[in-house]
Amino acid sequence: MRRIGFVLNPIAGMGGRVGLKGTDGKVEEALARGAEARAPDRAREALDGLFERDRTVDLLAYGDPMGASEARAAGFDPTVVGRPDGEETGASDTRAAVAAFLEAGVDLVLFVGGDGTAVDVAETIESAGVETPMLGVPAGVKVYSSVFAVTPRAAGRIAATYERVEAREVNDIDEDDYREGEVHTELKAVVSVPVAEEVQAGKQLGGGSVESLAAGVAEDVEPGTTYVFGPGSTVGAIERELGFEGSPLGVDVWRDGEVLVRDGGEREILDALSERNVVVVSPIGGQGFVFGRGNQQLSPAVLRRSDVLIVASRSKLDGIGVLRADTGDPDLDEELRGWHRVRTGRFERRLVELV
Repeated sequence: MRRIGFVLNPIAGMGGRVGLKGTDGKVEEALARGAEARAPDRAREALDGLFERDRTVDLLAYGDPMGASEARAAGFDPTVVGRPDGEETGASDTRAAVAAFLEAGVDLVLFVGGDGTAVDVAETIESAGVETPMLGVPAGVKVYSSVFAVTPRAAGRIAATYERVEAREVNDIDEDDYREGEVHTELKAVVSVPVAEEVQAGKQLGGGSVESLAAGVAEDVEPGTTYVFGPGSTVGAIERELGFEGSPLGVDVWRDGEVLVRDGGEREILDALSERNVVVVSPIGGQGFVFGRGNQQLSPAVLRRSDVLIVASRSKLDGIGVLRADTGDPDLDEELRGWHRVRTGRFERRLVELV
């Protein structure tokens, strides 16, 4: 019988759809902007996937709002090893939960959160001097580290079925710098993670020349069409070709030569949409995600009102193989599955499968 410790960071990812690019120190601002908790739903998806594969798992959980209720709702009868100190949860609660799991001798720590939560889990494991594996259910905004499953349900399946582990990196960035458009990753830990095809790779930065690609997209813009530009240097090159400097890590809305929204959240983007809309995105290098990593502002509501244009340099595509989406809406993810024409140059396009 596999023993798994499960902990949920209930505020993870709240800043994504409202354009905050993270939730560290920004919970009150996120709530003021209308943010809603998304991590509990993603926790339940993961636990449903786990329960479907192995109902005999000995599940340890932390008290509400850090996972116990979600575990029960999925069908488990978890052993609750502790509870948060107060109404508001923080890193110390995550670390306390993981310490209790390790004391109980779990085979795996399954956590729900983003890179900050991954750091808390990894550093607690390292401090204990053990090599207990960990696996992340992606619920944060950035999710740069290579310790996360590609979707919540995949995390549950992997937790139930993995047979071996390998060393993986935990990375994090300074969210204040990130909000200002600068990305400086820092290696925080090297930990054991289950081996599975559905464990995401670490994010690679950079990716080849995009000048001709940007020129080609700019030449093809259609009057009256609203363009929603996602984050990243590739899309940023298109924005510069159109005559404006976009927000490198945010989402911008442009139509007929005018920037309608700069670094907007979901509501601002929706308000700026017109009859015809095109979302322009580039996959994350090394991972292949086009939605659900660092661009949660491009919500299901935005995507259902828009066409999608995927752009990438040839070298970036060579490094990822397939595309991925984790929008938070399983039905939309299923609709996005299949082959997409990815623009790679002024005229060139390549068929790439979104899996």
